[in-house]
Amino acid sequence: MYYQYNRVKIGFGSYLTPAVKKLILINVGVFIFQVFSTVNLNPVFGLVPKFIYTRFWIWQLFTYMFLHGGFFHLFWNMFGLWMFGCEIERYWGSKEFLKYYIITGMGAGIFNFIFTPTSYIPIIGASGAIFGILTAFGLLFPDRLIFLYFLFPIKAKYFVLFFGAITFFSAFSHTGDGIAHFAHLGGMVVGYLYLKSDWRLYRIKKYFENRKKKKNLKVYWNKKRKEEEFKGRVDAILDKINEVGYDNLTDEEKKILRRASNFFSDDEEE
Repeated sequence: MYYQYNRVKIGFGSYLTPAVKKLILINVGVFIFQVFSTVNLNPVFGLVPKFIYTRFWIWQLFTYMFLHGGFFHLFWNMFGLWMFGCEIERYWGSKEFLKYYIITGMGAGIFNFIFTPTSYIPIIGASGAIFGILTAFGLLFPDRLIFLYFLFPIKAKYFVLFFGAITFFSAFSHTGDGIAHFAHLGGMVVGYLYLKSDWRLYRIKKYFENRKKKKNLKVYWNKKRKEEEFKGRVDAILDKINEVGYDNLTDEEKKILRRASNFFSDDEEE
């Protein structure tokens, strides 16, 4: 399976982008550790839905995506990451791509947890994030040709729909094939919502920054309004002094003048 870009076929000669390279190295490194480790990491670092709320092992929503059940499980996930991830990373940049990968991977885990909350079976693998990457590729490059099984050309948007349909029916048919179909489906759903709803993290950050600016601006204008009201009262008191003298001021008016004196002396010092 490979895709065609501007009529130039991209195969194994396509270089690895920085984030994709790091993710592949991490996944391969963890897999090597799994192979030579005498301890089964899956119950603790895989995603066991029941443990999320009975033991509060919430780290599993992150760590599960770096474990794999065998060489070919790892190989096909990393192949998909390379095949579709490099192009997306070039389009978005490494930071945004990595955020998307983690969000769809964790989102896939949450999705799987929602539909199988009582399961004790560990879920492992990067497939949820890879299905999120596949979804992004189909949305970003809908007319890009992908050669299914290296033979059959199909546009990316139809390729994604095809895999999405298979994943959906597999998830709800309860085939018992040992594949985390809900995680795959979750990666696609979260990826789609992320892109269509514009959940980009920098936009979320910008939203809260704008809220803070608006709040600060509101505080500033409230302060200015109160200052203007205070100065108006002071001007009225000064006019009264000109008319009837200081001794005829009320205690409250004299108190306001003292406050005004302190206020304006502070302004001069600044």
